[in-house]
Order: sequence, then C-alpha cells, then structure tokens
Amino acid sequence: QVHVVESGGGLVQPGGSLILDCAASGSFKRISFMAWYRQAPGKERELVARTIFRGTTDYADTTDYADSVKGRFTISSDNAKNTVSLQMNSLKPEDTAVYYCNVLVMTTVGVTTLPRTYWGQGTQVTVSS
Repeated sequence: QVHVVESGGGLVQPGGSLILDCAASGSFKRISFMAWYRQAPGKERELVARTIFRGTTDYADTTDYADSVKGRFTISSDNAKNTVSLQMNSLKPEDTAVYYCNVLVMTTVGVTTLPRTYWGQGTQVTVSS
C-alpha cells in the first residue's frame, strides 16, 4: 500500500504565492515520477507539472509544465525522501482548483516489477481578492 499526502493549499490574493507539498510513503521499489494535477469546478483534471526520476547520475531528472503555468510555477523533488513540492508564484484567479499529487511507483509482485499509480486526497487552492 502506498500513501500520498498533500499539504499547503489555502486562500491567496491574485499575484500572491503558495507552496504545495506532497509526500509518498509505503511499500514500493522506486518512484518513477511525481506530478501535480488540478481540477477546477466543471472542468477536467489537468496536468500542472511533473518530474521524472531517471534513477541514475548519468541523466538528470526531467520536469515539464503546462503552458498556463510556465514561468510562474516550479516543481522540485527529493527522490531520497519521496517528496515533491510545487512553488506557485504570480497566482491568478484561474489557478483556483483542487490540486492533486500523483505518484507512479514500481512495485514488486512476485517476481515481476509492475507500475502502480496513486493519488493524494487533494488540497484546495483559491485565488481571490
């Protein structure tokens, strides 16, 4: 079983900043990637940012962002601690949504290694004056 827990949401004025944190714990072989998604009322869940762990010193971990948040949001992670954070700056009302942490882990099932995805419970971010 894998547990994914987010924290850090809240109410902020337009132009303000927030940091979201996510921690994964439980039984798994390794984490392949950690990501932040969001879902606004009446809209589909969308990818905000993600970081892919290469698992080797030969290749750097990679990150990518939704166009709507590029230059404003920064994702950072600590593979050793199984945590990921999302620094959100210059927040806009359209950033208002429930933000979810998503983790893809590799688990051992018998003699096989299989991918499994897990979601956190979500944290509300409201940008309003």
